Amino acid sequence: MGPTSATLCGVTTSAWDEVSAAVEAAPYPVTVLVPDSERAARCLRELGITTGSWLGAVVGHTGGLLVDHGWLRVLGGGTGALPGILDDAEPASGTLPIAYDVLGGVYAWSVKPAGQPTVHYFGPDALAWEDLELGYAGWLNAMLSGSLDEFYETLRWPGWRDEVGAVPDDKGIHTFPPPWSKEGKDLSTVSRKVVPLAELVSFHQDAARQLNGQ
Repeated sequence: MGPTSATLCGVTTSAWDEVSAAVEAAPYPVTVLVPDSERAARCLRELGITTGSWLGAVVGHTGGLLVDHGWLRVLGGGTGALPGILDDAEPASGTLPIAYDVLGGVYAWSVKPAGQPTVHYFGPDALAWEDLELGYAGWLNAMLSGSLDEFYETLRWPGWRDEVGAVPDDKGIHTFPPPWSKEGKDLSTVSRKVVPLAELVSFHQDAARQLNGQ
């Protein structure tokens, strides 16, 4: 997005240089998807943010980020098969989905009863939301600085890079038995199948509700 678009969004100084530097320094591949400028500007207006923040910079300057061979899909303004950050938003819930992982995990920026919003993660292995106690900028910087390796250490298998790298942006990998089951903990021994990401996310969240008796 050029200076004119940044000015349209209410700022003349963008945080994109900081985000871009973190992308360039990442220890694994990061693909910056080309944004649709009109769609990005609409997202910024509806969210009430500017490109002066890291969240606004990602939304305004990218269609999204594919991190570590596409294992993590950070939502931006949206492009092609990858949804935009507003596509799955539920304003009344007080949360904003900001990223998905290839196994159907969800990252959401959530408003706390008191204090600043923090990023929460719903994992397909735990079937529960975890407060990562980081704001958006801190979370994204951690994701781009190498923390994915440790964060997902127990959910990866030999050859995952080639397998995940071939998965389309709007698809994920369904494993059976699922990672939240006793039999599905070792992803090198389970059946793996590419499915629509939206269906995969719903599958894990429906399982969480059923197991919790909701």
